[in-house]
Amino acid sequence: MKKNFFWRILLIAATTILSIVFFLPSTPLFSSMPKWWKDIMPDKGITLGLDLQGGLHLVFEVEGDKAVDITTERIAGSLKDILDKIPNLRDKVDIKKDVSGIMVSPADISIRKVIEDNYPALKLSDSSDGKVIYKLSDREAQRIKDSAVDQALETIRNRIDQFGVAEPTIQRQGVNEIVVQLPGVKDTKRAVDIVGKTAILEFKLLDDENPLAAQLPGNILPGEEEKLMQEFSPKLPPDDEILFEKVTDKETGKITKRVYLVKRQTIITGDFLTEARVNIDTRFNEPYVSISFNPAGAKLFEQITSANVKKRLSIILDKNVYSAPVIQERIAGGNAQITGNFGMDEAKDLAIVLRSGSLPAPMKMLQNVTVGPSLGRDSINAGIKAGIIGAILVIVFMIFYYRLSGVIADFALILNIIMLLGALSMFNATLTLPGIAGIILAIGMAVDSNVLMFERIRDELRLGKTTIAAVDSGYSKAFWTIFDSHVTTLITAVVLFQFGTGPIKGFAVTLSIGVAINLFTALIGTKTIFDILLSKRKVIALSI
Repeated sequence: MKKNFFWRILLIAATTILSIVFFLPSTPLFSSMPKWWKDIMPDKGITLGLDLQGGLHLVFEVEGDKAVDITTERIAGSLKDILDKIPNLRDKVDIKKDVSGIMVSPADISIRKVIEDNYPALKLSDSSDGKVIYKLSDREAQRIKDSAVDQALETIRNRIDQFGVAEPTIQRQGVNEIVVQLPGVKDTKRAVDIVGKTAILEFKLLDDENPLAAQLPGNILPGEEEKLMQEFSPKLPPDDEILFEKVTDKETGKITKRVYLVKRQTIITGDFLTEARVNIDTRFNEPYVSISFNPAGAKLFEQITSANVKKRLSIILDKNVYSAPVIQERIAGGNAQITGNFGMDEAKDLAIVLRSGSLPAPMKMLQNVTVGPSLGRDSINAGIKAGIIGAILVIVFMIFYYRLSGVIADFALILNIIMLLGALSMFNATLTLPGIAGIILAIGMAVDSNVLMFERIRDELRLGKTTIAAVDSGYSKAFWTIFDSHVTTLITAVVLFQFGTGPIKGFAVTLSIGVAINLFTALIGTKTIFDILLSKRKVIALSI
């Protein structure tokens, strides 16, 4: 009886055409297509991974202990402000951060109560010689370390999104490591600077009134910083620090370091920022970074500038002074500028790291590997070569062993490859070398499914059934065997995707898509071809 299989032919044809359309952007042919085609068709295809197109592989270690130290230092400053607001304690309490924790003297019971009420996470570590030392509890310290890694991960992701890298891989590795893969990146130094810059923005007052400020040299040469610090460290007041500003002579290009005596207390930080953008100074045609504070930051900035008119306020990023202008008047509105001797790229990169937020702790680079595009081309060529040789061997074997039925299986195999590449292009998947291995494995499974069905059909023919009955029975009996094997493989692929890292995920994605498509081509594609052949003529013997 003639079977109604028109809907299956239509489904196969539509799926094949869509697969070719989606795959076209991944081929050189797409560039020669008419403009109207490019406008209406998808312009994304398969994205090549780091191992295929080259790029940058970075591994960072987040220094969690430094995050704990930074938090402890901020708490010490906050406690000082709290105690200074209590009339009978103002100017009587000495609070400072040292290696052992937060040192407070005198060890008065009322002072201890204020500290413990405001910061219950602080635990008394030592009490002797009229002073007490507080440390963060172990649980709180661990929470800060874990939070530092999570926050660093999100900050790096935001920075890279603004940097404009296609299909980056950013993920946590182990306890405190972060892996960053940037396919196609050529300017490695700029990428490393953007990803790894701590970007702690601080505003601090200069201590120009201190006699030591007049003793410091105005400018020094790069490399002389350590010598200067050794000379002036014994004279340095405990509430001050020496910082430097990089200065480049516009005419000669000579680089010097300007020396500043800066108060240690940070009066406002980059945590209050809402915007950072690059503008051009119309007077000197130089770029600068314009920053805006949120309402709380704007109010605080206005109070600071109002209370410190005619004093110099330094703008510091990662312990480097960018500028130190004199506060001429109260600044309202929450806007400020960061000027410096930097080019347009430097200004843009500075705006990127400020917009995306500061890293909660410094990061140490553990690995910096640049993968060259030539290695990627070799990998692609090797993968394509392996795939073509494997496909040819399979096609020849199927024709030799199963004859006409083998040709049908080969048709399904080609259909499988077309649909798999189309699906990867539709999802804009990132193709890696393990992903190519997943495609080859999926091709092998496609043939395996046809072998199971053909052997079932042979068994039915040996039992004396007619050709049509043998084909129908063979497909029916092999269905659950094929379905079960594909589902178990799909479960494995899902587990690999969930718990695997970058290359393993690529393998899992291609394998999963390949398994789903293989079910379609094996159970519907080849069956449709058999139905077409058997409906056109009366077949006495099947070539199988």
